[in-house]
Amino acid sequence: MASVRRSLRGYCERVTEALARAEALIRTIPDYPEQGVMFRDITPLLADAAALRCVIDAMIEPFEGRYDVVAGVEARGFLLAGAIATRAGVGLVPIRKAGKLPRPAASVDYALEYGTATIEAHDDITRGMRVLLVDDVLATGGTLQAARELVGVLGGDVVATSVLMELVSLGGRAIAPDVHTVFTA
Repeated sequence: MASVRRSLRGYCERVTEALARAEALIRTIPDYPEQGVMFRDITPLLADAAALRCVIDAMIEPFEGRYDVVAGVEARGFLLAGAIATRAGVGLVPIRKAGKLPRPAASVDYALEYGTATIEAHDDITRGMRVLLVDDVLATGGTLQAARELVGVLGGDVVATSVLMELVSLGGRAIAPDVHTVFTA
């Protein structure tokens, strides 16, 4: 039993170290895309195979076997969702900004701090399909809440939502409370 505990402790330490290394690859770009915004650039993390594999595993570990398809929210959510779908052996459904799909089946409007936006999806999500919703960042929560609604309009059931990073100061958990996050900032 003691050797199992030592082995497990060693594994947990390696995972913690790998996640810390992955998080260190995320750059903060001040004043992008506009003054006062601190943009989180995940491209260095995406370019590092070991770091990407580590965060993908951390994003899906609590939900393995509970979903039939991954729905990724535009745009950086697509990158993570594609890797997750491949790793899990399931399909991928993109949730896009309005006007980007050739045959949108459903759309949902939602409020932003500075106006409104619309997201759309094809009818590739069918009634009763179990969906893992994926995005890169939980900020104000509006996009994730709209994506959940869109999956429901199509007949799917969002069984879990997973994001790479939560920007805690923006309060998105008040709107999207049940979100699994790997990192917080």
